[in-house]
Amino acid sequence: MSEETPGFEEKPDVPSGDAAEAAESPEDAAAPAGDVTDTALLAQLDQARTALSERTADLQRLQAEYQNYRRRVERDRVTVKEIAVASLLTELLPVLDDIGRAREHGEVVGGFKSVAESLETVVAKMGLQQFGKEGEPFDPTIHEALMHSYAPDVTETTCVAILQPGYRIGERTVRPARVAVAEPQPGAQAKVEESDDSAEKDSE
Repeated sequence: MSEETPGFEEKPDVPSGDAAEAAESPEDAAAPAGDVTDTALLAQLDQARTALSERTADLQRLQAEYQNYRRRVERDRVTVKEIAVASLLTELLPVLDDIGRAREHGEVVGGFKSVAESLETVVAKMGLQQFGKEGEPFDPTIHEALMHSYAPDVTETTCVAILQPGYRIGERTVRPARVAVAEPQPGAQAKVEESDDSAEKDSE
């Protein structure tokens, strides 16, 4: 049986210098983990920003497509309306021609006059406009020449008689005016030019 030496106590093991330094600075050991966490958060933030940009671009594209769709529908609606109105008015043109001929012969009187004027007012409100007058220059885009002659008193091809008035809706011609035209007599223009030259020489 051994005897304990008085005053001798067992001391715990003391870590070496490197182990002590590692144990004394736990914050330093945790620092790399904090950097990893920050990097992950920044990556998530970038992903969120990218996703937000993509969703915003998608929303803007959808809004633009919707606006284009609305404009296209409105344009098509107006076009369909114009076509329907033009079709209806085209069917009424023979009636308007009959009214015009009756008026020329003084037959638009009494109740018929009231009906005729009401019809003309309605078609005018729908945008129908009559055109074609005697003496205006011939325009092949709005006139249809049914008769041709020469006249000494015209200097260009001129509408000398309106055989059937033309009609338009806005800028669209529904029916050209059917007219009789007259052109200057052959050689008349040359005589006019010769007389002009003679006048200039006399003035010199």
